[in-house]
Amino acid sequence: MSGTAGRAFSPGRVAAMVMRYVYLLRGSWPRVLELAYWPTVQMILWGFITVFFVAHSTWLARASGILLSAVLLWDVLFRGQLGISLPFMEEMYSRNLGHLFVSPLRPYELVCALLVISLIRTLIGVGTAALLAIPLYHFSIFGLGLPLIAFFANLLIMAWGIGLVVASLVLRYGLGAESLAWVAIFAVQPVSGVYYPIAVLPHWLQAIALALPSSYVFEGMRALILEHSFRGALLVHAALLNVVYLTAGAAVFLAAFRVARRRGLLLQMGE
Repeated sequence: MSGTAGRAFSPGRVAAMVMRYVYLLRGSWPRVLELAYWPTVQMILWGFITVFFVAHSTWLARASGILLSAVLLWDVLFRGQLGISLPFMEEMYSRNLGHLFVSPLRPYELVCALLVISLIRTLIGVGTAALLAIPLYHFSIFGLGLPLIAFFANLLIMAWGIGLVVASLVLRYGLGAESLAWVAIFAVQPVSGVYYPIAVLPHWLQAIALALPSSYVFEGMRALILEHSFRGALLVHAALLNVVYLTAGAAVFLAAFRVARRRGLLLQMGE
């Protein structure tokens, strides 16, 4: 292979990495069940909470699916971020990063593969919970219509940006930093307005919320459910912020990779 061909972007190498992660899922039923387990548990828990509040709150009686919608959309953000972090950490657990990059695989191709497998894992996890909500609670989040695609896409892209930063920190500082995979995403939950309007927050926290794409998504979700109004401007704000989040996440990851390769860290990672 010529030097130019080795440096060129290869969809085939991206597809090969995606297939690697798919085979890991196929070879481990516990991993597949884990993808669906937590979203389903949360859906059931919040489903019963919703049933309770429908009987005791006139506000929720007008929009009985608002909590179920919130928890399912939140899980897009949560699962999307873990879909980046966990496959990357599995490579570190198995001390496989050095082997991967002896091949022609480029760092940005690994990033593309991680984004694709994150999408697959999120669809499996959240999709299972969303489908089970239909017979259990007679609620379908698909009733949100086309705006659901915009909500899903914006939350997933934000999750990718955060996931890439988490992966870069684990690459830079080792597996001792792996708890960031869970800590980072839940740090933004209180200021994302998942279950309540942003106006509930103190003013100084509202300023932070306005810098998060997720806050615009959940405000848009509530407007659609409560007011039957699609506020496109909110989704535009979220999309513009997501350009920054994903670009920054990819840049941080690639910079951390360059440092790790220069210092020989790729061959020293493990459990």
